[in-house]
Amino acid sequence: MDVFQKCREFTRVQDARAAGVYLMYREIGSAQDPVVTMNGQKVVMMGSNNYLGLTNHPKVKEAAIAATRKYGTGCAGSRLLNGTLDIHTRLEERLAHFMRRKDTIVFSTGYGVNVGVLSCLLDRHDVALLDKMDHASIIDGVRLSYGKAIKFRHNDPDDLAKKLQNVGDRKGKLIVVDGVFSMEGDIAPLPEIVKHKREYGAGLFVDEAHSLGVFGDHGRGIAEHFGVEEDVDLVMGTFSKSLATVGGFIACDDPAIIEFIRHNARAQVFTAAIPPGAAAAVEAALDIIENEPERRQQLWDNSNYMKKELEGLGFETCGSQSPVIPLLIGDDMATYQMANRLQEEGVFVNAVVTPAVPPGHGVIRTSYMATHTREHLDQALGAIAKVGRELSVI
Repeated sequence: MDVFQKCREFTRVQDARAAGVYLMYREIGSAQDPVVTMNGQKVVMMGSNNYLGLTNHPKVKEAAIAATRKYGTGCAGSRLLNGTLDIHTRLEERLAHFMRRKDTIVFSTGYGVNVGVLSCLLDRHDVALLDKMDHASIIDGVRLSYGKAIKFRHNDPDDLAKKLQNVGDRKGKLIVVDGVFSMEGDIAPLPEIVKHKREYGAGLFVDEAHSLGVFGDHGRGIAEHFGVEEDVDLVMGTFSKSLATVGGFIACDDPAIIEFIRHNARAQVFTAAIPPGAAAAVEAALDIIENEPERRQQLWDNSNYMKKELEGLGFETCGSQSPVIPLLIGDDMATYQMANRLQEEGVFVNAVVTPAVPPGHGVIRTSYMATHTREHLDQALGAIAKVGRELSVI
């Protein structure tokens, strides 16, 4: 049997290209600003996770450049051996202070945080209780562990309680949820989840990737937003959204847990440290988040405006409660067609289809930045309304 035969039988991409609707790996020739350049064309960016608009901020860039001049472009090794710089240690201390936690560990990617932490924490005596819409990195982390995964219905605390009851007391239990679900834009009902966590003696891990810098009075995420930070055992964050670069971290109040992860998470032990420029960029981004709360308010003003206007046009926004606002289209091909037409009209959006969403639930994923102006938003609305009517979506 030819191990590569499956590759030759994979035709989905060729079919999409033949239909003129292939929209993956699109090249952008500029920074992730509200307007980007694609093939010489100016396009309003409505598909970025650059929520606070910091990836091209002068202070963030200057910090990264200064660190690169001092330390070079990389660390040439893992944190465990030769790759820990003083800038990494300082960043972990800064993140712990920002998150109001005793300690943090920085990983090279946000994906690596979830895969590394979950795969090392869960053993054969443990069960992970996952929301059915949890991010792929959470699913993969549990798959790589010796633990068992049990999924509960999306944002359904009652179903979670039933699953916890069925597990009983003979297994270690860890509830793992996204703070903001990245495709749907809705948020986890943490107060109800915390209630069941306490009742059944479970641990709680919250992935704040899309909520860090966005939710909470200080930008610490969904747990701060709901006032339940003390009930969350592990908080995950990524640097690739609001914090303007690449990498991620896990934060915790129990030193024993942190020490265990630091020395057992394979995605940490066997991966090179983040570049010094990235570490410096995060520090600068944290400065801005702490000193410019109006930036977060502007993000919410933009998001609330777009949600109201999009629903007013007749779009179903899937219960979004965040700056991620999906537009339900349904059919995969129709979703691709709408995204393609919007790009032709000068608006960049993401077409999200099976398996990222359930069959028949294709969506146009739009997301917003603090740096979008009302002119940018209205330009996008005009194009979305035009194409939506043209394709009989509204």
